[in-house]
Amino acid sequence: MIWILALILGLLACFVAVLIARTLAFKPPVEPPLEVVPVEVDKQAIAERLAEMVRSETISSQIERAEVAEAFETFPAVLAQLYPYVHEACSLTHIAPSGLLYRLEGKSSAEPVVFMAHYDVVVAEDQSWEKPPFDGIIEDGMIWGRGTLDDKGPLCGIMEAAERLIAEGFVPDNDCYFAFSGDEEIAGPTAPAIVDEFERRGISPALVIDEGGAVVADIFPGVSQPCALIGTAEKGMLDVELKLHSKGGHASAPPPHTIVGELAQAAVNIEKHPFKFKMTPPVEAMFDTLGRHSTFAYRLLFANLWCFAPVLDMLCKAKGGELNAMMRTTCALTMMQGSDATNVFPTTATMVGNLRIIGGETPESATAYLKSIIDNPDVEYRAIRSMPPSKNSVVTGKSWEMVKSAVAQTWPDTLVSPYLMFACSDSRHYGRISDAVYRFSAMTMNKEERATLHGHNERISIDELARTVQFYTRLMQQC
Repeated sequence: MIWILALILGLLACFVAVLIARTLAFKPPVEPPLEVVPVEVDKQAIAERLAEMVRSETISSQIERAEVAEAFETFPAVLAQLYPYVHEACSLTHIAPSGLLYRLEGKSSAEPVVFMAHYDVVVAEDQSWEKPPFDGIIEDGMIWGRGTLDDKGPLCGIMEAAERLIAEGFVPDNDCYFAFSGDEEIAGPTAPAIVDEFERRGISPALVIDEGGAVVADIFPGVSQPCALIGTAEKGMLDVELKLHSKGGHASAPPPHTIVGELAQAAVNIEKHPFKFKMTPPVEAMFDTLGRHSTFAYRLLFANLWCFAPVLDMLCKAKGGELNAMMRTTCALTMMQGSDATNVFPTTATMVGNLRIIGGETPESATAYLKSIIDNPDVEYRAIRSMPPSKNSVVTGKSWEMVKSAVAQTWPDTLVSPYLMFACSDSRHYGRISDAVYRFSAMTMNKEERATLHGHNERISIDELARTVQFYTRLMQQC
């Protein structure tokens, strides 16, 4: 017994030693000094031009309104007025139904770069805003309005950078394309049509940059530095309707189970049995990058996920939110409908789940999992709309380093990391033609500002908009 105990203690000591050794070795790489090249910009003039874009009420909606349609028709003219050098130097192709594809010819076409944005915005209820959402008000160092963050701010940054560089006589080493769509918010057909045009021209971009992550703080456990999160992939999406039927009847004599109760049980089963924990390449890269900068306790966890993955899984399930969404397919139940009368059983009851599908899974496999945990053969499943997860972009090589360099120069002392994007964007279509598709909204956003995306009181500071322009200028200079 003594020898057995000694052996167990010895093995335990070796195990602890391995954990500690791996943790101590899990430290950030030594980065070479970075030379920051100043980029001077006219902040107030840039703010005025973004405000002018905001005043174009380009609301994406399934409901057509004459004034909205007119805004989409005139927005290209607004850009032409604001950025004459771009429109003189670049060719412009209109891609139906709402695409604008500019080409700035470079010295070579070997490694073209695509700068993406969208100029459509979501609806805004005037009465819920402190300032009118489409007046483009500039006040106390802020530009107010729908689209300032999503996504006319980045579009402004791209056009400002190009206008400035072209005016100075800049010619990029490689062709630069500015690809703007007007129906991203409704997952419209424009971005796929633009990619079709690239394919028709035989163009395979060396780099594609679109909206996505941002510079954020207090986002990763144990890390105090701001983090620039660059989406290297995005989750898929599935809206699925669950439906049950009954003969209806009067509610005065209820049966043991109603179809509303059965759907309620299905909801309980879904929440009690989350999808399986899964580490995807973007999340692994994020943990490997940011985990090295965290406190010792978290470094112990992230350096030894081969051992502590179940602990991380348990923490994610308990906490929910963004960390949990990185680790699994999620299902949010968002709509339920039954009878229209208080005393009548519904003949049909429905519930809708919005699923965000992690890499390696599909809408079909996610539906199969729901069926297995709901375990009710009477439930009918109908996919309302779906899209698979994007492919993973590379996080090594010239294109990745170009983006990292532009971020590091614009936001010094910021940690640059890959991450998995939960929302869907136009950039997912570009996986057909490029292995380097990155999703980064070039601005700092705190939690309150992120809440204004598709919410009330969307706005950006003049100083932050200037940094957006500086980022795109530095990136364009490397093309």
